[in-house]
Amino acid sequence: MARRRREKKKPATIQEFFKTTLSVVLLVILIRSTLVQAYHIPSGSMEDTLLEGDYVLGDKLTFGTQIPDRLPILNFKLPSFRMPGIWDPEPGDLVIFEFPEDPSKDFIKRCVAVGGQTVEVRNQQVFVDGELFDEPPGVKYLERSSLPRRFRRGSFGPKKVPEGHIFVMGDNRDNSYDSRIWGPVSLEKIKAHPLVIYYSWDSEIPLWQIWNKIRWWRLGPVW
Repeated sequence: MARRRREKKKPATIQEFFKTTLSVVLLVILIRSTLVQAYHIPSGSMEDTLLEGDYVLGDKLTFGTQIPDRLPILNFKLPSFRMPGIWDPEPGDLVIFEFPEDPSKDFIKRCVAVGGQTVEVRNQQVFVDGELFDEPPGVKYLERSSLPRRFRRGSFGPKKVPEGHIFVMGDNRDNSYDSRIWGPVSLEKIKAHPLVIYYSWDSEIPLWQIWNKIRWWRLGPVW
């Protein structure tokens, strides 16, 4: 009798295990799709605000997002709709968005201007509607540039941003492919607002110095 009881309990236990696992997976997908998502910074285009090897959490409620997002493992684009946000990005805000030229990639840049405003760069200074843009502390210009030749002396525009779009630039202005090259970003492409750096990894430090590879001093809110 005892053996039979144990045999009857096994299927129920396995069934409960799969139910719990499925519930956890669905909860993770729901949170990732509507609340927060982790993003990795793969390049130096946002230095010194964000460094290569930073990992940030993005808030999806503030600016709204696409639901559902790509499948995490297969990186497959699903049919989606736009979940409205609390408000639209404003000049100075950091935004995470779907790269207009490749939907499989997410970019993070700084919003410099919104629809209806005019952007111009003169002598490495950004002007919005003719007024000098209030640059955040992390913005920098370098002598060596990876940009096309016509942008290397810090000149652009003037260019009016179409309604329903934002104009974005990387904080590492001489080494950022952004709206100066591939144009404004539709509000429909925006996915998240970066909130906090939860992990930061310095690839240049040897692996055996594991404690020093983690940039502890960078953990915290993103400005």
